[in-house]
Amino acid sequence: MAVIFLSACSEPVDENDVEPENEVDNKVYTPVDFPSDSIELIDYFPETVFYEIFPRAFYDSSGDGIGDIGGMTKQLDYLDELGAEALWLMPINPSPTYHGYDVTDYYDINPDYGTLEDFREFIEEAHERDIKVIMDFVVNHSSYEHEWFQEALNDKESPYRDWYIWADEDTNVNDRGEWGQNLWHGEEPNQYMSVFWEGMPDLNMDHPDVREKIYDIGRFWLEDVGVDGFRLDAAKHIYPGENDKNLEWWAEFRSEMEAVKEDVFLVGEVWDIPQVTGPYLEEGFHATFNFDLGEDMIQAVRQERGSRLVSSLLGVLDRYDSYSEDYIDATFLTNHDIDRVMSQLQGNDSRAKMAASLLLSLPGSPFIYYGEEIGMEGQKPDEHIREPMLWYDEPSEGQTRWIQPRYNRDDPPSVESMKEDDGSLWRHYQTWIHLRRSQPALLYGELLESETEGNGIVSFIRESGDQRLLVIHNLSGELTSVDISKQDEANVLYYSESDTSSLEEDGTLQIDSYSSVILTNE
Repeated sequence: MAVIFLSACSEPVDENDVEPENEVDNKVYTPVDFPSDSIELIDYFPETVFYEIFPRAFYDSSGDGIGDIGGMTKQLDYLDELGAEALWLMPINPSPTYHGYDVTDYYDINPDYGTLEDFREFIEEAHERDIKVIMDFVVNHSSYEHEWFQEALNDKESPYRDWYIWADEDTNVNDRGEWGQNLWHGEEPNQYMSVFWEGMPDLNMDHPDVREKIYDIGRFWLEDVGVDGFRLDAAKHIYPGENDKNLEWWAEFRSEMEAVKEDVFLVGEVWDIPQVTGPYLEEGFHATFNFDLGEDMIQAVRQERGSRLVSSLLGVLDRYDSYSEDYIDATFLTNHDIDRVMSQLQGNDSRAKMAASLLLSLPGSPFIYYGEEIGMEGQKPDEHIREPMLWYDEPSEGQTRWIQPRYNRDDPPSVESMKEDDGSLWRHYQTWIHLRRSQPALLYGELLESETEGNGIVSFIRESGDQRLLVIHNLSGELTSVDISKQDEANVLYYSESDTSSLEEDGTLQIDSYSSVILTNE
């Protein structure tokens, strides 16, 4: 059996030019074989595994209980060991709120987190490990406390007055937003637009000085500081309800950023149906988050069936194909705005593992939310989806204390204990990340439907060049028989998560409960 392994490389390679470097015998690999020093991983940015970090909750290097940049730097080896190839940092700019999505200075670092020099050192250390870094860029609005807005609020003659959107005699200040929220805040004659809440006044992107300032901020972080791209917050709310203008704005933004950094990566938060999301991939973003897929994967493992999962995803990808030939589908299970995976699955470890297997075997660029890999729990309000990362079994140096946990407090999981357990959720994530990065078809291959069927079975084909992989997930709690006799081009067992799973001579695959197998072509 020829299995393709590639040496790590910092530059993308043409998948059509990939050639086998070495041949591997007919060994069936199991989780304990991944990762290993003998497996050379493929680095193919941005079809890569991202790890989302809320800095305040991650790791505390100063002893004040608040996560910081020094803490992220200290844990880069952990992230590298897990297999993360890129990081998405939630807002790190100065802000009056804990979450940071209302920025008061776009050119600096929140003093709770450290200094600009600390961040430059973090970027340098990450890049030494071939880990990319993208940061949250909040373009839609500033903080109410930003000096621009305060000047605009207190002086109608200020040059910043037109940087924001103010009600006039023709404005219906009773208008409601997309989810029924107030759009207009303040009192006459200073009623201003804010899509989200009164502390985040919207910027006026029709003003040329505002546009140029946003471009200048982007250039600063890309060119002067060295980040690799941006996650663009609230991307469809730049012009509420005016999608054509949103698309025009983001196309211009992308052009300006690519002029500074040709390989910049821009991923947009467009929380909507594919018909709305797709056009943003044409000239605006390199990737958008696939919110529907996240819900579908969790629903599939919760119900232990997902017969329409693949066909639904293919429908979305077909739509995206009509807008772009080189887009990336940014996939995830949950993030900082959504109840955590383990809470949605009622603490079921087996189902959480299957959700991870789906995420890391489907195409795209998977995003893992911090703590997801150890099964942290959390439900709304948002603060409790963002509780402190659990590093140790007992309170110890580095543990953040920014909020009193509501969910992760009674015998909670920890990195320390899970790394010692070969059967842990953490080890499962690490295995699948490394497995994914060892095979071109899993990393950037096409997704094809498979005729393989069975109760609780989700199956599909990943194909790249001459490599064809048949991926089969058993979401059910029962040992299941699957007929793969018709799969002539992927009929050699390559990877199995259970010794109970086996492939018989007549083409019957016995696949253990809550487990996955991968078959390949000879």
